[in-house]
Amino acid sequence: MCGILVNSSLDAELKEFENALDGMKHRGPDARGIVKEGGWRLGHTRLKILDLDDRSNQPFMSRDGRYLMVYNGEVYNYRELSAKYDLDCHTSGDTEVLMLLYQKLGVQMLNELNGMFAIVILDRLSGDVFFARDRLGIKPLYYKRSTDGLIVASEISPILSFLDNVEYDYVGLRQYAKLRAFFNGRTAYKGIKMLPAGHYRLNDRLVKYWNLPLGEQQAPSDEELRDLIEKAVRRRCISDVEVGSYLSGGLDSTIVAGLADKPHTWTVGFDGYNEFEWARIAAERFGSQHHEVGIEREEFLSMARKMIGERREPLSVPNEVLLLRMTQEVKKHNTVVLSGEGADELFFGYDRIFRWAAEQKEWDLRAFSAQYSYGLHEDLEVLEDVMAPFVAEGQTPLDIVARFFQIGHLHGLLRRVDNSTMRCSVEARVPFVDHTLVERMAGVSAEFRMKDGEVKAPLKRIFSDVLPDEIIHRRKIGFPVPLEEIFFGRSSDQNGPQRDALDHWLKFNLKCLTGGEMDLADLGI
Repeated sequence: MCGILVNSSLDAELKEFENALDGMKHRGPDARGIVKEGGWRLGHTRLKILDLDDRSNQPFMSRDGRYLMVYNGEVYNYRELSAKYDLDCHTSGDTEVLMLLYQKLGVQMLNELNGMFAIVILDRLSGDVFFARDRLGIKPLYYKRSTDGLIVASEISPILSFLDNVEYDYVGLRQYAKLRAFFNGRTAYKGIKMLPAGHYRLNDRLVKYWNLPLGEQQAPSDEELRDLIEKAVRRRCISDVEVGSYLSGGLDSTIVAGLADKPHTWTVGFDGYNEFEWARIAAERFGSQHHEVGIEREEFLSMARKMIGERREPLSVPNEVLLLRMTQEVKKHNTVVLSGEGADELFFGYDRIFRWAAEQKEWDLRAFSAQYSYGLHEDLEVLEDVMAPFVAEGQTPLDIVARFFQIGHLHGLLRRVDNSTMRCSVEARVPFVDHTLVERMAGVSAEFRMKDGEVKAPLKRIFSDVLPDEIIHRRKIGFPVPLEEIFFGRSSDQNGPQRDALDHWLKFNLKCLTGGEMDLADLGI
């Protein structure tokens, strides 16, 4: 929905702040606002989704003048919360509801919100600064605290623009080289942190306000599960602008697109290396105006270089480039798009690794690494650090893997989606990451999720009236990118890139990020 930037540094000139904020114009091209309060500057670039009137522009000030807020995201149950707490709203969007809830409930308001959000609130009376992220980290929030003050932003690039000296975080880059993502609040840069999902920070105190429930839980009935998923999709169709759907032809996006029933759907791929056939089957079933977006092998690397250079971060997986290319076309018709991320984590769609975990008696980090890691290097030290929050006494290997995928692995996918869509001024919404659905599925048995060995058996059974038979029975494949052809000029396997191609992808990202100054060997691996 937006880009936010907050800086308390007394050394930052207004023009410098404006330039940093304008660097996130793609996140919010519809309005820009800056407020100076004491030593603070709060900036916001707005993508208008709810209440298109300028009255909901930000920074948003409370009516009594005490609080200033900048906010990125959508809270889907804002109307219900307004009624529940009898809020006196003068606007029709969710921004004012958030402000009034914070005045009434303080940090406890976070437990009431259903949606995706990154929020910064400054108390002009006490000087307190509060910032928070949604439970699963759908919306990003980075920060850097130093003797010069605090900087908070939706992206890393504006933070870097204020810094004279930039140092790389070698542990963070080792995480990336091993797992294609960053974990436990780390980034590629020393001193720049990502606020962890499900956390808030009040001044210098970091608090975890949400966690995935522990323990076994009885499986939901088919009726309950269908109701949860249908409600999650309906919530994410709340908008004052047009909504569309990605439609790869896979199970997850097909369910979302079918339930949403919106006019426009999109898929993307290379010539001769795509899922167009399956997406057409689904689009014909739904009667949508379907768009097949092509990308040339020659433009893939140039687009990737541009993305890395603008974001100042490496890309997670190669299909991030395809998401960007597809969303460039989405923007011609829609400002909101629905996506199927989260279903694989909920329903053990990564069946090879979940089957492996279910067969293990004891946790074995080295064996997990062989199943999950993407790089050719071992680096068990960094993997042990990444997995530490998920390994608890009394937890089975399946418990550990399920929690890691639901929180750690998913977080990397959510960063991919946000980065690719917001760069095109499009907001992506992910119904399978509705926290009520995630909490209900926590601790449900593998037998329910993969009944009789069938991958995603509950989804196929419950939505048989929505899904075309061809898609129910098709073999699961990833989001195909022919890396072997792009890097080596050899034919690619539709099942996914080989390890040497993935390793080359990692080296390509590090080279682009550091201007050729760093390779895997520089990380000691």
